[in-house]
Amino acid sequence: MHQYFVLYKPYGVVSQFSGEGPTLAGLYPFPKQVYPVGRLDKDSEGLLILTDDPNVHHRMTDPKFGHLRTYWVQVEGIPAEDDLQQLRNGVRISLPDKSKYLTQSCEVVRLKEPTGLPERNPPIRVRKSVPDTWISVTLSEGKNRQVRKMTAAAGYPTLRLVRTAIEDLRLAHMQPGEVREMNRQELYSLLHL
Repeated sequence: MHQYFVLYKPYGVVSQFSGEGPTLAGLYPFPKQVYPVGRLDKDSEGLLILTDDPNVHHRMTDPKFGHLRTYWVQVEGIPAEDDLQQLRNGVRISLPDKSKYLTQSCEVVRLKEPTGLPERNPPIRVRKSVPDTWISVTLSEGKNRQVRKMTAAAGYPTLRLVRTAIEDLRLAHMQPGEVREMNRQELYSLLHL
């Protein structure tokens, strides 16, 4: 019988069980055979699925099965509507092999300051002379550090990035470090598997 966990990965934690710095191993006594589906980089936070179900790993990480992921992104500056449209249409980003990639079209909307989102520890650097804006980005692809590279390409560096949803699986009112165990039927339904 497979096991399914949903985690609010805190800022500063590496999405693996071993290595330098805080890792997933320090958050919860996950079973040995469970590992993360995809990644969130150390500087990002939010929704992460962990399971020993090879079907979930395959369906959620193989690019041919694109699935929707939503991120709330706090950016430096105040993007104009043209800048948001540029993000929606696709921007050129660099991949780890130094090649250039045009991102697929995605949904980008301006947000009011999110309510109910836990404070980040440590807090982001605030500069009184530089305003910031929250946007929501929903995309179906997942290149390395893609959202950060997209906002930077549009001229608005990311200050904070929180993955709030994968398909219909939502972070809801979870707190950083909180883990919920789910059953197969519930997870498959929310992920449209």
